[in-house]
Amino acid sequence: NCPPGLEYLTQIDQILIHQQTELLEILTGFETQNKYEIKNTLGQRVYFAAEDTDCCTRNCCGPSRPFTLRIIDNMGHEVITLQRPLRCSSCCFPCCLQELEVQAPPGTPVGYVVQNWHACLPKFTIQDEKRMDILKITGPCVVCSCCEDVHFEVESVDETSTVGRISKQWTGFLKEVFTDTDNFGITFPMDLDVKMKAVMIGACFLIVSLSFTNT
Repeated sequence: NCPPGLEYLTQIDQILIHQQTELLEILTGFETQNKYEIKNTLGQRVYFAAEDTDCCTRNCCGPSRPFTLRIIDNMGHEVITLQRPLRCSSCCFPCCLQELEVQAPPGTPVGYVVQNWHACLPKFTIQDEKRMDILKITGPCVVCSCCEDVHFEVESVDETSTVGRISKQWTGFLKEVFTDTDNFGITFPMDLDVKMKAVMIGACFLIVSLSFTNT
């Protein structure tokens, strides 16, 4: 029951995501299409991810922008598609918070990441294709990556046990201040449903866009 192209995810319990540096964005501050390398713990590229948005959307909507993000394997096949519609991200609008759909293969939904309302904590729910809650994600009260890693804990639905983690890794003062370039790590149980592993990757990209995008 593994979607085509995700077979490798069944063999691992950790994956790394590295955002590529865009020279134009560094020099001008002009928001470009984000690109990422998804690697194993040996630093070998497993997938490549690229944002598909137009120039106006990126530079006018900033972190709240809708996007399609395409994840491609080393053979050039699109294996996961992430769809994020335009929605609110403020606690003042609890009825219209962020949501991301994960498709694998493209066109076939396998799960969703739904932002939950909370007064001070970033919280999300991972759902399967039937909209059943599978996992919860809770971040720190203050999402600040100053000189240390930032961890979002992945927990069971009842939030009594931790089963994984999404971590934003400290990359150094200059990169943190002057660029959007980030490094993330995702850990999950080896025997977790491969579809939910894909949705956790989607959750990481939603967290990136909401918490660690400067423009």
